[in-house]
Amino acid sequence: MDQRILSQDGRELIVAGATIAKLAARLKGDLLSAEHPAYDSSRRVWNGMIDKRPALVARCTGAADVVECVRFAREHELLVSVRGGGHNYAGKSVCDGGLMIDLSPMKGIRVDPTRRIAQAQPGLRLGEFDHETQAFGLATTLGVNTDTGIAGLTLGGGYGWLGGQFGLACDNLLAADVVTADGRLLHASDTENDDLLWGLRGAGANLGIVTSFEYKLHPVGPVVGGIVIYPFTQARAVLRSYDEFSRSCPDEVSTIALILTTPTGERGVAIAACYSGSVERGEAILAPLMRFGAPIFSDIRVQPYVEMQTLFDPALPPGRLYYLKSALVRDLGEAAIDVYIDQSATMPTPLTSIFFQQLHGAASRVGIAETAFPHRFDHYSFYVHPATDDPAEMDKIMRWGRKCWDAAQPFVERAVYVNAMEDTVGGNEQSVRAAYGFNYERVAAVKQRYDPTNLLRGNQNISPGGG
Repeated sequence: MDQRILSQDGRELIVAGATIAKLAARLKGDLLSAEHPAYDSSRRVWNGMIDKRPALVARCTGAADVVECVRFAREHELLVSVRGGGHNYAGKSVCDGGLMIDLSPMKGIRVDPTRRIAQAQPGLRLGEFDHETQAFGLATTLGVNTDTGIAGLTLGGGYGWLGGQFGLACDNLLAADVVTADGRLLHASDTENDDLLWGLRGAGANLGIVTSFEYKLHPVGPVVGGIVIYPFTQARAVLRSYDEFSRSCPDEVSTIALILTTPTGERGVAIAACYSGSVERGEAILAPLMRFGAPIFSDIRVQPYVEMQTLFDPALPPGRLYYLKSALVRDLGEAAIDVYIDQSATMPTPLTSIFFQQLHGAASRVGIAETAFPHRFDHYSFYVHPATDDPAEMDKIMRWGRKCWDAAQPFVERAVYVNAMEDTVGGNEQSVRAAYGFNYERVAAVKQRYDPTNLLRGNQNISPGGG
């Protein structure tokens, strides 16, 4: 059957059924159109707010399938998106009317415990990766929610509980196999296509389709971690104490502070933390978190790292409707805390939160030009995070999110973590420039070399050459 597919410049094309059949025959994986029974499940992503309908979904099983899809898209000038874990807030991994290159079936992983290296495919999620590496007592920095895909997280930077001690996910990326926009399969390392590896460490979604990641692993045993929740009446004092604590905590600590609704339906303020060093020292170092006030709930304890990684899973299930506004903040000053507290008074749903994820330690000591990820200073990634399970509340949560965001503007940096860029309702060049700052022109030059026609535009897009 002939298929209507959008071109890269938005024109509607008719691709002959025989041509599509030839592509399907060259793929080891499945090529799905809207008539296929698996089509709807394949186009669904983590954020239930995203409801896009690709013309075709290519379920790739390996690098050869990806090469075939890229060459087909180039030949026919098709609109393309690339899905790894599909966890992106903005739903960039799915395109309306184009060809979605779906990497989610690619879940291979091999751990070399002697060299402390993992070779991992892009369809893996954090929980799946950690399960394999922790069998050898090893791990690397990879987010805080087990449903997150390793690919998008790493290619955008990759905060996580281990970031203070071991750096970001992208800092632990040693090498990668990459299908470039001209259909070549390249290896990127410090000795081969090193400019591409530099760009993959923070701007990778723009530069190629990674079919294999090589990560540096670290010994990680049981951690000390969990969450403490305080009544909202203590919010100002708790957030001040949290800010002071996070400024001086050792590298082995990573923290997140949240304004949220407690299980009893009241507003509260919570501190989550993970200590990845020795258990004995960790218990002493995290003890102050339980003395910021009078907690209404406290569960900081020794636990397996894989359990720590599940802490936020109940709050972030697939299919929920999420909206996000984000930027970086250097500290939580008195005036800023007042604004966050005032805005939380009108949080639109019990599933909504305002939170702050810490970056410090090893992640902040990497040189600004050493990787494409540029934000190498102690900070929090600040998130305005409304959510709902009711589609009728979508407009309400977005209105509140923008209102809260506007109120916070005097206190945020003109910088943003690219993986936290909200774009469900549109984006702009200024936002992408803010994501790469000092490194933007260099990233754009690498984009010009490896994707001069901007085939890979289904992302927080950087114009080739910076134009």
